Amino acid sequence: MAWLLVFIGGGLGSLARYSIARLLPPAELAEGHLPWFTLLANVLACILLGIGIGLISKNQLSRPLQLLLLTGFCGGFSTFSTFALELVVLGEEGHAGVAFWYLLLSLLGGMGALWVALVVVR
Repeated sequence: MAWLLVFIGGGLGSLARYSIARLLPPAELAEGHLPWFTLLANVLACILLGIGIGLISKNQLSRPLQLLLLTGFCGGFSTFSTFALELVVLGEEGHAGVAFWYLLLSLLGGMGALWVALVVVR
């Protein structure tokens, strides 16, 4: 049953990430555009994970929901490999400044979002 919950959550997370990418304009990395859709997906996944961990600490999130939402959905929704690729491409295309800001916004935004969600839920 655990595998099925992770599978379903991962599929739903992937669909949600794809939907965000379709709603926002594509990032032209060669032109130095910031990949907003990946940044947004990763920060939103951090918020969801923070809320989930906060609920777990209060014994308010069952193990099946942990598998479905945190392991599955967040795993399918967040995009570390895409994030890494976009950083490399921005650097290779001569947009080191944009790459730096993308790295900084992603790390601080993700950590900050997770921390705020934890604090609010706890």
